[in-house]
Amino acid sequence: MSSAAPVRAPGTRTRSGNAMQRTRTAILDAAQRCVEKHGVRKTTMSDVASTGGVAKATLYNHFRTKDDVLDALVAARVAELGARCVAVAGGAAEAVPGQPDPGRGLADALRLAAAELAAAPALRRVAVEEPALLARVAVPGGGAGWDEARACARQALAADGLPTTDLAVDLVLRHLVAALVWPSTGEDGDVAAEVLARGLRAMRPAGQHDPAPGVAPQPAPSAHAVVDLDGASPPPAPPVPVAAGAALGWPG
Repeated sequence: MSSAAPVRAPGTRTRSGNAMQRTRTAILDAAQRCVEKHGVRKTTMSDVASTGGVAKATLYNHFRTKDDVLDALVAARVAELGARCVAVAGGAAEAVPGQPDPGRGLADALRLAAAELAAAPALRRVAVEEPALLARVAVPGGGAGWDEARACARQALAADGLPTTDLAVDLVLRHLVAALVWPSTGEDGDVAAEVLARGLRAMRPAGQHDPAPGVAPQPAPSAHAVVDLDGASPPPAPPVPVAAGAALGWPG
């Protein structure tokens, strides 16, 4: 009988595993620098290997094509930014100079994400020189990047006690896609983040509103209700008989 494979305790890594992760991280960092310098189309696998200080054979051991490298880069950066946004949404992040103060919920998380997307050199180069590539994200699809984005959006909503329905996730992602394609970190961006956060809060079940003592809880408004900055909600619009995704202009 062949001997069983060694069992490694969860959460531990072998030295070779650590080395592979460091190499992968170096490759992704190099790919980002290459896109910042050359753009997506002009970046080659040779550029990535040279910038990352790895042999081409090593690069191809990790990624078969340039598209594979870029897909992994997007997923990694989305996961990193998403983790920070979840911490801010839940009030667990430490205050960082020049960034929103933690503990104020989803609106601050959205502002943080918008500021990061607007300031990312690689994204801005693609937006200026290769807008057709950036425009592809206007319609969400599959892949590791979108999976990470959806998971992080759902976690950020949960961290602020907001609904985590597919509709709520789609609204958050639509807001961030707009911030990516048409960046704004000024007052209009702040207002948009606040409006979305308040609207999602209004979608919570009535029991989650924590009304003041002696005040009867109000029914939750329709998902189609509009909430203005003064907190007033007009009568809900009639339900629209289409799937949530289609209502956003996205595939259902």
